[in-house]
Amino acid sequence: MRVGILTGGGDCPGLNAVIRAVARRLLDRDDEVVGVRSGWRGLVDGLFEQLGPREISGLLPRGGTILGTSRTNPYKVEGGVDSVLANFREQELGALVAIGGEDTLGVAARLYEEHELPVVGVPKTIDNDLSATDYTFGFDTAVSICTEAIDRLHTTAESHNRVMVLEVMGRHTGWIAVMSGIAGGADVILIPEQPITVEAACAEIQHRHERGKDFSIVVVSEGYELTYETGERRQVAQDPSPKDEFGHVRLGGVGHALGAEIEERTGYETRVTVLGHVQRGGSPTPRDRVLATRYGLKAADLVAEGRFGQMAALHGDEVVEVSLAEATAELKTVPEDWYAVAKAFFG
Repeated sequence: MRVGILTGGGDCPGLNAVIRAVARRLLDRDDEVVGVRSGWRGLVDGLFEQLGPREISGLLPRGGTILGTSRTNPYKVEGGVDSVLANFREQELGALVAIGGEDTLGVAARLYEEHELPVVGVPKTIDNDLSATDYTFGFDTAVSICTEAIDRLHTTAESHNRVMVLEVMGRHTGWIAVMSGIAGGADVILIPEQPITVEAACAEIQHRHERGKDFSIVVVSEGYELTYETGERRQVAQDPSPKDEFGHVRLGGVGHALGAEIEERTGYETRVTVLGHVQRGGSPTPRDRVLATRYGLKAADLVAEGRFGQMAALHGDEVVEVSLAEATAELKTVPEDWYAVAKAFFG
């Protein structure tokens, strides 16, 4: 069988480890492996390359993706779906492994349901917002990077008696902010799912100062809407910020807006750090390397068994299969009990 592999959406530590695991398993079974360049755009435009032992050698610790990626949505490109199906047939592919987050796998689920495209999914996103799996690979690396940043900000915040605001990624969920904030000992954490007000955040900071703590660390998720006691809520996005083919605006900037609010309301000197794409770059952590490898092997096994329309998922410590439809049905948001763990150390 000839099996295609694509990586879509934002790049993420561990993508290459999945490619390596899928290809190794398939090549050991005498299958052919074809890399699809630039995510779904590769199937729309016919961009392919052969993957053999040489091409997948040395991938385990390597960040990014050797196949390239894009946020192309075939359903938003004129004739895109027809091109995907035609190129799939022309390459004589028997199956496709799609590695991505809610958008990439949402397309996979729809192609399977509407056209019976033989596709298997692997959950990738630093945001950890895919339902039906406990963890996505890439998340642990992002949390580790953010935690290290918080640790470093602590020393300079304490030295200068400042409030340090750290803006992290996560889109519309606050998993990165909550996990890194707890691990790094943040004093206030603001996320989209459990929005405390700007006034409440400032009160927590002032309470610390009253107890003799002359510095504070505030972690804010990029999707947090500035929320006020009046009921007003305001999302901060880059301007101009056209939506991508999946309808997403480019978030970013809430850290600076929040920092200005804190300084104005409290009078405390405030500095802002935006980690941005540093969170999704570089070598994956050991946990992400192992998880990505296990996902890749599971995906290859699903292909061999002809179990299409499924996604590899982590339930507890077991890698299982779940339907792509279930996996992309809704975002996995931070529940109240997780946020309560973080709030226990506010102020």
